[in-house]
Amino acid sequence: MPELVCEECGQKMFHENETTLKIEENIHKKFCRGKMGQTHSYMHRDDAHMSTFDIERSADEKGKPLVK
Repeated sequence: MPELVCEECGQKMFHENETTLKIEENIHKKFCRGKMGQTHSYMHRDDAHMSTFDIERSADEKGKPLVK
């Protein structure tokens, strides 16, 4: 069974279909987290925009905040 090991993070990927494995490799290259333990995020949010974008739905009916 064909397999790959990412040089950056060490994740082992394998699949019986070689074409599917190449697709997995391409996707992994885009989202590889690098070395284990590194902080990473695919969604970057500016600290100045930490308030909710939808003020009307920021709390439930009782006034309890939905977003922490």
